Formats: sequence, structure tokens, C-alpha cells
Amino acid sequence: MSHVLKDAAPAASETPQGLARRATRINEWMHRYSWAVAMTVAIVITVGGLVILESGRMRIAAEYETALDAKSATAQLSSLAADIATLSAEERGFALAADDTYKSHFAQTAGRVRRALTSLDSYYRRIGDDAALASFAQIRAAADENIAQGEAHLADLSKTPADAEMRARVVATPSPDTSATLDAALALLRLNEEQRAQHALDASRADQRISTLCVGALCALNIVLFLLLFRNLGIQLDKQDRVQKKLITQQEELDRLVFERTRQLEALAWHLQSVSENEKTELARELHDELGSILTASKMDVAWVRGKLRTSEPAMSDKLARAIGNLDQGIALKRRIIEDMRPTVLANFGLVTALRSLADEAAQRNGWSVEFDLPGDDVKLGEAIEIALFRVAQETLTNAAKYARANRIEIALALDGDDVALAIADDGIGIRPQDLKRTQTHGLVGMRQRVSARGGRFEIERVAPHGTRISVSMPRERSAGTFIDASTPAAVPLA
Repeated sequence: MSHVLKDAAPAASETPQGLARRATRINEWMHRYSWAVAMTVAIVITVGGLVILESGRMRIAAEYETALDAKSATAQLSSLAADIATLSAEERGFALAADDTYKSHFAQTAGRVRRALTSLDSYYRRIGDDAALASFAQIRAAADENIAQGEAHLADLSKTPADAEMRARVVATPSPDTSATLDAALALLRLNEEQRAQHALDASRADQRISTLCVGALCALNIVLFLLLFRNLGIQLDKQDRVQKKLITQQEELDRLVFERTRQLEALAWHLQSVSENEKTELARELHDELGSILTASKMDVAWVRGKLRTSEPAMSDKLARAIGNLDQGIALKRRIIEDMRPTVLANFGLVTALRSLADEAAQRNGWSVEFDLPGDDVKLGEAIEIALFRVAQETLTNAAKYARANRIEIALALDGDDVALAIADDGIGIRPQDLKRTQTHGLVGMRQRVSARGGRFEIERVAPHGTRISVSMPRERSAGTFIDASTPAAVPLA
């Protein structure tokens, strides 16, 4: 008893919130799986209905078979009564006329009687009706006795055809009591069989009505279940439609947010690139103004001292000549650094000349042959656009020198309405397919970002039979207010 109380204590002490959560879970489960429950119930009802209908069909078939057997037994009993009467008539006819035809007919009728008796005996034993079987046993005994007596009389008449006394005794009517008892017994059995057949027919009709009612009830129940199922399905579909619309709305909101964030990142990239270009310009200006002046002044001073000491101190003059060479190398290095940070040829001569100069220098360093498809006259695209295209070409040629193992480079620049297109192709080993998908190698991310930040399109592809092609298309002038812009850096002249 204590264990029962301990087990019941947690259920009794369950909070209303817990009961509410349990009820909510049950309701959610019902809403989610109600169609499965309804379908299962419909299947069970359908299968049960089929079982009921099949059992009803078997009962109706058995009852019809019972009725047919009873009708057949009734017909056999009637035929048996007629055949028994025919036996007496054939026996009297033979006694009167001594014609063998009567004797032959008697034998045939006796055979039919015996077969009927055997069939009826098997029938009554099969149905297990003890009262009918007892009555039939009496009838069979009486019929066998009549046949045996008739056969004996016919045998006697055949031996002594002239015995008038025997003929008169055979012709005499059988005992009224025996004939009346046999007819009454047969009539009673026929009545019982007719009642048995009628009862079986009534039972089959009742089973048919019950089966019809069951079929109607099962159909109505299945209709109700399917209506509930379709209603629930409609509710689920409506709910899914609402959820889908909500998801579409959320997806549109997310797309809008992603678009805004992308635009902001592009604006930030544009700003950072502009700042980077400004910093490069400022650094190039500092290198040109400060370091260039220092190196140039140092070179002039060293050259003056070397001129003074050339005759008196030849060894020192050689050291100073070597120093002048080192200063020349420093000045050249300074110029290359300034040129890399801020291409003065681009500012001074334009994009076409800058691309041609960049490609020629790269071809000299790497042993390439270059094919140009550039406009004959220089074009003005806006300094930011020119810098972006120049940087893309610079990075592309650098990547080709590092990875492509190419022999020939093609550079094309074309104007198409308000857009400018730059294409650079090489005949090297070609970019790998995994690099096309990954795009985190060879500076591709920087080039993509630089082009997209200016509203352009960047494409890279592997060309047949081998090689790589980079295509850039962007507006000739940026639309105002698209991104955050920084001040455009000024050109730095070479020393």
C-alpha cells in the first residue's frame, strides 16, 4: 500500500503547468498524426467489414445449402411415398395378369426405393437430426419389409402361376394400419423438411438484411472518417500554406537584409580600396619628395667629392664611384616602388598606354609573346575605373607569371556603350576546376571584390584546349551615391 501511495504522489502533485504542457503535447500529437489515426481506423473498419461480409456470405451460403438439401429431401420423400405405392400396384398387377413387365417394373421401383432410402439415411445422419433419423429408421424398416414381402410374393407367383388362392391373397389390399402409418410418417418428415427449408430461407434473408445494414453502416462510417480526414488535410494544407507564405516573407526579408549587407560590404570595400590607393599615393609622394631628394642630394655630394679626389686619391675615388652606383640602384628601386604603388604612366598617358607598357614589361621578364587588341586612341574612363582595370591586369599577369607557365598573352580592351570590357587570356596550363569553384586562390577574391565594388562583373574560365581567360566588364563612370567614395588620389610624377 505504501508503494502505491508513493507512486501516486508524483501524479497527484503534478503542477497545472505540467498538466497544461502534457495536454498541449497530446493536442499537437493529435493534430500531427490525426490523419494517420483516421486512416488506420478506416483500414481496420474496412478489413473488419470485409470479414463480417465474408462470414455473412458464408452463413447465407450455408443456409441456402441447407434449404436446398431440405427441398431435395422433401422431393425424395415424396418420390419415396409414390414408389412405395407403386410397389404395391406392380405386385397386384403381376398377380392379376402374370405379366413379367410388372415384375420388371417392381424390381426397378424397388431399386429406386433402396437408393432413396440410402440417400435419405445419409442426409439425416449428416444433419444430425436424431428425431427425424428415428422416424426415418421406422420408415426404412417398413419399406424394406414391404419390398422383401413383395419380392417373396412375386417369387411364389412365378413358381405357382395357377394358384388362384395365392393370387387372391396378393391382390388383397394391404393392412390399412401399416399403409396409414407409413404415409403419416413420410408426411411428417416432409413437413419437417419443408419447415427446415423455410427456416433456412428466413435465416438467410435475415442475414442478408443484417449484411446490408452492416455494409451501409460501414460505408457511412468510412464516409465520415474520410470527411474528417479530408477536413484535417485541408486544415493541414491551409496551415502549410500560411507557414509557406510566412517563410516566403521571411526569405524576402532575409534577401533584402543580405542585399543591404552586400551593398554595405561593397561600399566598405570601395572605401578601403580608395583609402589604400590614397595611402599608396601619399607614400609614393613621400618617397618621391623626401627619399628622392635625399638620394639625389647624396649622389650629387658623392659625385662632387669623387671629382675632387679622382687624381689625388684613386682608391677612395673608386669607393665613391661604387657608392654612386649604389645610390643609382636605390633611386631606381625607389622609382619602381613608386611606380608599383601609383603607376604614373596611367596618370600621364592613359589606360591603353599603361596596359601596353605593363604587358611589355611582363613579357620581357617572362619571355612571352603578347597580342594586343586595344583602341588606337586612348580613352578616358574615370580615374577610379582606370585604376581598377589596371590593378586587375597587373594581378592577372602576376598570377600568369607564377602559375600558368604560358608562352603567349592576349590583352583586349573594348568599349560597348556605357560599359568597358577588359579580357586577358594565356595559353598556359589553365586554372583547375576546383580553383574555379573555390576562388580563394591567386588573388581572385581581391579582383572580384575590386570589380564588384565598382558595379562590374568578373568572370574567369578555363579555355580549350588549354589556358585561362579573365573577363571584366564595368560601367565607364560610376553612378553618384551608389557607394561610399573617398577622395581620388592625385598622380605622382616620376623623379
